[in-house]
Amino acid sequence: MRRYRPLLLLVSAISFGLGISLPLMKLEKLWLFSETPSLLSIISDLWMDNEILLAVVVLAFSVLFPVAKLATVFQAVFKGGPAAGWATALAKWSMMDVLLVAIVIFAAKTSGLANAFTQPGLWFFALSAVTVTVASIGLKQAK
Repeated sequence: MRRYRPLLLLVSAISFGLGISLPLMKLEKLWLFSETPSLLSIISDLWMDNEILLAVVVLAFSVLFPVAKLATVFQAVFKGGPAAGWATALAKWSMMDVLLVAIVIFAAKTSGLANAFTQPGLWFFALSAVTVTVASIGLKQAK
């Protein structure tokens, strides 16, 4: 497992960048209008619409928290030390950010206001969460 951690972390970092910048979902309204927002554009739109608290919450849990988690696992893998304990603790929350996006897609589908379809951004976002979690498995015991 140890030898694959750097590769998993590379895949996770690239997937995270793609996941937040590529469209997460396609929303079709009335068969005429469609939107394909990315996570960054959703946060930006919330901010511009003066939904500051919601924008900050989405930014914190879907961008900043995963970046902190990824940085902590990088630190634990390449430098060791107390970061291994933090990496293990943060990895337990790794799918929360993906779940948040999945709930939004589910809400859009069930509301009847729009049809929602997953896009590549969601899959890259999920891949990032899974690969960083796999890379963090066994860190506490190994250090």
